[in-house]
Amino acid sequence: MSPDPAARPQEGARRLSHARVLDVDPLLEDPKTRIVVCCGAGGVGKTTTAAALGLRAAERGRKVVVLTIDPARRLAQSMGIDSLDNTPRRVKGVDDSAGGELHAMMLDMKRTFDEIVEAHADPERAAAILGNPFYASLSAGFAGTQEYMAMEKLGQLRARDEWDLIVVDTPPSRSALDFLDAPKRLGSFLDGKLIRVLLAPAKVGGRAGMKFLNVGMSMMTGVLGKVLGGQFLKDVQTFVAAMDSMFGGFRTRADATYKLLQAPGTAFLVVAAPERDALREAAYFVERLAAEDMPLAGLVLNRVHGSGADRLSAERALAAAENLEDPRIVDQGGGKAGIRNSPDTYGSSDTHEGDVPDAATPDTDTQDADTQEAGTQDPDTPDADTPERSVDQLASGLLRLHADRMHLLAREQRTRDRFTARHPEVAVTEVTALPGDVHDLSGLRDIGARLATVHPELPETDV
Repeated sequence: MSPDPAARPQEGARRLSHARVLDVDPLLEDPKTRIVVCCGAGGVGKTTTAAALGLRAAERGRKVVVLTIDPARRLAQSMGIDSLDNTPRRVKGVDDSAGGELHAMMLDMKRTFDEIVEAHADPERAAAILGNPFYASLSAGFAGTQEYMAMEKLGQLRARDEWDLIVVDTPPSRSALDFLDAPKRLGSFLDGKLIRVLLAPAKVGGRAGMKFLNVGMSMMTGVLGKVLGGQFLKDVQTFVAAMDSMFGGFRTRADATYKLLQAPGTAFLVVAAPERDALREAAYFVERLAAEDMPLAGLVLNRVHGSGADRLSAERALAAAENLEDPRIVDQGGGKAGIRNSPDTYGSSDTHEGDVPDAATPDTDTQDADTQEAGTQDPDTPDADTPERSVDQLASGLLRLHADRMHLLAREQRTRDRFTARHPEVAVTEVTALPGDVHDLSGLRDIGARLATVHPELPETDV
C-alpha cells in the first residue's frame, strides 16, 4: 500500500534511519550545559550555526555569549551590530520574554595576549614586553596563537561565571584539529629547550650571566645570529627575560582550559557539509574527541539539499525531457501516429503525385529560400517559436534541473551514509540549504528551527 502523502516528512527532510537523531533543544535548555563548541573544517557554516544556537538558547531563557573567531564579521552583521571586538556586546532584537539575553564578541588575538601580559606582569615589565618587536610578531601571527588565545578567552569567560551558556565558534583553521592541538604546541614552544637556553643568561644575572652568554652560548648565538639576524636574536632574548615569570602560567592555563573542555558541562558539535572532504574531516575530529575523552553531542550536517518532488526519479525525469525535446521517440497522440510513423513524413525525397506543384505556377520562381524551407515543414510539428513548443522547452529544462537535483541528493545521501556507517554512535541533525545567505536575526531563527527539527517518522532510505 502506498504511503499517505499527508504523512510524508516536510520538504527538504532527509532520511536518518541509520543514525541517531540529535535533539538540540534539550541540550540548549539544560542548565548543566555551560559550553557548546562548534568545530569542523573551514567553510561549513560554523559561525552561522554558533550564532543560531546562541539565539535559540537566549530566546529560551538563557543568558548566552557567542564567541566567534571568524574575521569575516558575518556574525556582527547578522546580529545587527556594527562591529564586534574583544568585549561582549548585547544583541538587540532578541525575544527576551523568557528572561534570556544574547551577547556576542569576536576574538581579538593580540588584545587577548596583551591582557594576559598586563594581568600577570608588573607595569614596568608589561611595558617592556608589549614594546618588544618579537612579542609583536608572536602575538600577531605566530602559528597556533589564534587557537591558543581562543582557549584563553574561553577560560576567562567561564571564570567570570557571568553567562549561563558560552557558544564557541572555533577558528577557520586549515584543520579542525588545530583548535585542540594549538595550546599544547604554543605551550611546548614557550617551555621548550630553545626558550630555556635563551633564558639561562638572564637567570644567572650580572657579570656571571654575561660571561655565560659569551662563553657557553657564543657558538649558538653566532649561528642563530647569522640565520635570524643579530637584532632579532637580541629581541628574542629580551622578550624571554621579560616573560620568565609568565611561562609557567601559559602551560597551567592551557591545561586548565583543556580540562574544562573535557568536563561534563561542555558539549562539542561537529559541523560539516554533506561533502566527502568535510565529512572526512568530521570523522577525524569525532575520533580525536573520543581519544581525548571530550563530550561529543553530535553532528550538524549543514546545507543539505532536498526536493518536494523526490518521487520523480532522475531517470524518469530525463526520459520525459527527451520525449518533449524529440516527439518522434514515442507516439504522443493517436491522431498523429500515422503521420509520425509514415516513412514519407521524415527524411524522404519522394513526394506524392498530388503534392507536386504545377511547373507553370509563377510563385515557384519567386519563392525565396526561407519560404521554401517553411513549405517543407510538417504542418503538424509545432514551430520552435510557437507557444506550445516554448512550453515544451521550458518543461524539458525543468525536468533536467530536477534530474540534476535528484543526482545531488543521491550523492549527498551516499556520503552521509558512509559517515553514519563508520560512526553509528554519533547523533545527527540536518539543516536544509537556504537559497541565500543569513544576514539578520530572522535568518538565524530559521536556522535554529531547522537545527532543532526532529523527524522520528522518517522512512529508511533506498537511495
